[in-house]
Amino acid sequence: MSGEGISLVTGATGFVGGHLVARLVESGARVRAAALPREDAAPLAAFGVEIARADLTEPGTLPPLFAGPVERVFHLGAICNFSTPYAVLRRVNVEGTERLSGLALQAGVRVFVHVSSTSVYGRYRGAPFVEDAPREPQDDYGRSKRDGEDVVWRRIAEGLRAVVLRPCTVYGPGCTDGAGKAFSRPGSLAAIPGDGKQRLSNVRVEDVAGAALHLAACDEALGRAFNVVDGSHPTLGEALTLAASAFDTRPPRLHLPLPLIALAARAQGWAARRAGRIPDLELDAVRYLGGDYIVDGTRLAKSGYRLLHPDFAESMRDLGRRHRACGRA
Repeated sequence: MSGEGISLVTGATGFVGGHLVARLVESGARVRAAALPREDAAPLAAFGVEIARADLTEPGTLPPLFAGPVERVFHLGAICNFSTPYAVLRRVNVEGTERLSGLALQAGVRVFVHVSSTSVYGRYRGAPFVEDAPREPQDDYGRSKRDGEDVVWRRIAEGLRAVVLRPCTVYGPGCTDGAGKAFSRPGSLAAIPGDGKQRLSNVRVEDVAGAALHLAACDEALGRAFNVVDGSHPTLGEALTLAASAFDTRPPRLHLPLPLIALAARAQGWAARRAGRIPDLELDAVRYLGGDYIVDGTRLAKSGYRLLHPDFAESMRDLGRRHRACGRA
């Protein structure tokens, strides 16, 4: 694949972005990894990729990303939390996507892979979310991702060859933020939120990267959205128990009513805002725990992609083996 053009990855220093860069390097691709001017890009430099400094909110920094034969764009650059207000999210997740996709259209890239989120669907309405379900986000983050998607849909109408990915809760090696961190590293949750019977939708980070690469090579995927989910849908109680077993920690036994967790999230959010940081427990994230949240991955399966980690329980056992091997190293 060394004769291919450049694969540009925005958000390359992030959790999913780092895994995608690694997969691209393994495939022999020429990679240009975009990072903010002051971000630590040393882990990316270790892959031997080109580091390009750019900021989605600074239009003048973006044209150099498209210097040379850029063939594929994987757009992961975004603010990904439930605490940042919409006005700030919009500058990156919507306006930044507007700028980048416009430059990609001008450059005539072969494919633009836009990584969105299942948060665009909003509140669970009793049936698994399919890609054609109404997008009715319930929080600022989901609204920003929906509006960023709308930019891409408009660019597609203008001729951009693009695909939209909608991962659900992403977990796996290196996850330190978001809901997925509870299933990615040793933790000490003292209680199970609610009754613990809520069914979840999760996906391992390697499969988000794998799906992005697979769909970038499928002309049939152009102009379509794809959910990325493993399909096993464990309950919250089962998932937390599996995580505790994987990382040799004590599984939570007590159950804490969701209103109390929401109250704690409000208090954490207030303190975090005063400190200028993102809280570990976000109120809008807690609202997703009020019941089942099931995402359908049939469309991705029909595209020919086969999940590397289709079963959450086996995936957690794999993470446990890795964790114990690192401990012995």
